[in-house]
Amino acid sequence: MKFLYISLALVAIYLVFQSFIAVNALKTEKQKFRVVFKDAELEIRFYPAATMATIYSDATNYKGVANNGFRKLARFIFGGNQENKGISMTAPVRMNMSEKGSEMSFVMPGKYDEHNLPKPNDASIHIHQSQPQYAAVIQFSGYANDEKIATYKNKLTAILNERKIKIVGTYNFLGYNAPYQFVGRTNEISIPVEWKE
Repeated sequence: MKFLYISLALVAIYLVFQSFIAVNALKTEKQKFRVVFKDAELEIRFYPAATMATIYSDATNYKGVANNGFRKLARFIFGGNQENKGISMTAPVRMNMSEKGSEMSFVMPGKYDEHNLPKPNDASIHIHQSQPQYAAVIQFSGYANDEKIATYKNKLTAILNERKIKIVGTYNFLGYNAPYQFVGRTNEISIPVEWKE
């Protein structure tokens, strides 16, 4: 009976923790965009320019990009900058992967631009403005891995080709959740496209 009570207590603690994480994820500032088209298969969004902190890497897969980039970018926003100032985490974390290398970007909170953002101590972190763009987006849940990312990238590419929507750039993986959030995870594949409103 004691084991049952302990098990129930642990389950309750787990559920409370996951609920807390999910609520915090909803409060996290998201990269701004405007939906210009949506149906059952995909969404087309307009992304205005945003300030990014980016790490470039020789890694060619999801795990390599995540391991190499996340720690450096996290160190930067947790005070590893010339002002020793904390910068709020936003979502999504953006990743671009290819056989030639990869990049991971944190979108900076909207109140920052290249001029007022604290300068990173790590010279390998590149601060820049993204270009405004239209992007086609498809969503999937659970934990991401190379196989899932490839599956949904190929699915979105096929949909765009079938609809004769012109692809104008390489895909990005967008991750919205902390690694320790086990339920309610959101991932997206984004591909820049030519679009006229």
